[in-house]
Amino acid sequence: MRTISQTELKHGSMEQLHRLCETLREEIFRTVSACGGHLSSNLGTVELTVALHRVFDFPRDKLIFDVGHQCYTHKLLSERAPLFFTLRQEGGISGFPKREESPYDAYGTGHAGTSVSAALGIAKARDLRGEDYAVIALIGDGSFQNGLVYEALNSLKLLRTNVLIVLNDNGMSISPTEGGTQEILDALKESAAGESVRLLEQFGLTYRGIVNGNDLEALIPALEEAKEELRSGSVLLHVVTRKGQGYSFAENAPTETHGLSPAPKRGKEYSAVLGEELMRLAERDERIVAVTAAMTDSLGLRPFFEKFPARSFDVGICEEHASVLAASMAAAGMKPYYAIYSTFLQRAFDEVIHDVCGQDLPVTFCIDRAGITGHDGETHQGIFDLSYLSLIPNLTIAAPKDLGEFRSMLRMSADYAHPLAIRYPRYGEEGVIAPVEMGKFELLHSTISDIILCAVGERCLKIAQFAIKEAEKRGIQVSLANARFVKPLDLTFLTGRPENYIVTLEDNVLAGGFGDAVRRALVGSGKTIFSFGLRDAFIPHGEPQRLSVRYGLDPEEIVKLLEALHARG
Repeated sequence: MRTISQTELKHGSMEQLHRLCETLREEIFRTVSACGGHLSSNLGTVELTVALHRVFDFPRDKLIFDVGHQCYTHKLLSERAPLFFTLRQEGGISGFPKREESPYDAYGTGHAGTSVSAALGIAKARDLRGEDYAVIALIGDGSFQNGLVYEALNSLKLLRTNVLIVLNDNGMSISPTEGGTQEILDALKESAAGESVRLLEQFGLTYRGIVNGNDLEALIPALEEAKEELRSGSVLLHVVTRKGQGYSFAENAPTETHGLSPAPKRGKEYSAVLGEELMRLAERDERIVAVTAAMTDSLGLRPFFEKFPARSFDVGICEEHASVLAASMAAAGMKPYYAIYSTFLQRAFDEVIHDVCGQDLPVTFCIDRAGITGHDGETHQGIFDLSYLSLIPNLTIAAPKDLGEFRSMLRMSADYAHPLAIRYPRYGEEGVIAPVEMGKFELLHSTISDIILCAVGERCLKIAQFAIKEAEKRGIQVSLANARFVKPLDLTFLTGRPENYIVTLEDNVLAGGFGDAVRRALVGSGKTIFSFGLRDAFIPHGEPQRLSVRYGLDPEEIVKLLEALHARG
């Protein structure tokens, strides 16, 4: 697609702007269909983004996106249109705002709730430097539930700076938005007056709304008025958009079209198995409840929510709250399963430590998208969980070798009276359902050798199996263990094996992960440990397998090590 000129944006007629919006929608649909990405959220904000670029002067003015699910139009309007076909591809443009990618991206995002804090910080830096530009935070109603937003609003008067908060209200996050905050926004949509407005203005904001966010004729003057009001104070402009606008299939199925995969699915999703097994367990045990933070459908919980609505809790984009909710329900006799992506669990680190594990409560964390996830890039790679969870007392950490073992672990968890984390990738292969003994490795392949590979999880086991087959072609025998418990380590297994060389594999950063734990545990044992995992880096977007190789899980390098160890004798 050609570069959009500033003259076209700033001085084009309304008819030209409408044609531009249709062109942008077509380009977003065409590119997401090919590359994957966030579709319905971007379709819904085309007019809003065009209007923002019409009224404000980017990149001199600063636009901060919350999460960034709706930044594609911004990228097309900011000199990146000719590269848009590379969206989310290795070496191409990111699906989220990135400061290093363009001066138009004022702040990097990927997780929800940060935009208002970031806008305040940039605005305050502007004031201190004596500069003059507008700062705009664009936040959706789903993110507006996040507690960090209210921490930022709480300091708005104290910071004495001016920002524009554009609240994009489409009644959705990934799933439909629910809860008390949404009820306030719904009340505002019915009547922009009364207690809801006064509540918001107590933070030091001038409230303006409601504006149709898909109507350029209404949006542009509303933004111009808000820009003028920014001279004297902060403004919240409440706009209403339709997720998936312009494509009926996306409008009618905004959850299903929120994110599209760039390639056909590979096997069954672990999330589907989670939903199936939790329903099975809940039929037998009335203590079982399911908790999620605005990810009901993505984590496979929709069937559970429909069958057991009284025991289902989607708390919105509030990961910390969900952790405490699960902990407190466990303290009161329930058996909570908290399903969450690995990257989002990071946000609840304090609560996992103090509220769950500090009280030794039987909460099971079902950690999806563990390891390299690929095309969403740095903010979504689940590569830190083994490290940040392994240091917490009372917590057991498991990683299944396949979907069958995942089912077994879930069934085992029903009677487990302590904190448990089960981490897994998106897709998996079926396997045998067999009893799993807590804290015990599984020997998958035993041979006369001085080398054993200990691999964590399905992905690394596949890499290990490939490496062993290649080694066998060269006359090298290697044993293989399924290291299905990262904590506690199976020290009886590790110390009792005859092999002197232990090679660990993990889809996690090396620092503080499984390999580090094995090395510490076997100090003085006479065994030599070699570890493969992910380098000390934030991993960008790209194809997961290629990224794994590039950042440390290279099967060929593993084979070279096996050859070298074999040569030592």
